[in-house]
Amino acid sequence: MNKTDERITHLEETVAHQAKTIDELSDQLAEQWKVVEQTRAKLDRLTERFLTLEEQSLDAPAITRPPHY
Repeated sequence: MNKTDERITHLEETVAHQAKTIDELSDQLAEQWKVVEQTRAKLDRLTERFLTLEEQSLDAPAITRPPHY
């Protein structure tokens, strides 16, 4: 095997390794995107729930002292 063949083999190995790494990173990014979307959906539900509870508390009668105070 001459020097050129060795360089080509090395470059091919490097490209194969980088392609594998890119695929792994792409998979991880896709998984993280799912987590972000799930978190966003939960935050939206919690925000809606909080706003509903806040509206209900405004409609509730005020807490006052009992007459014996």
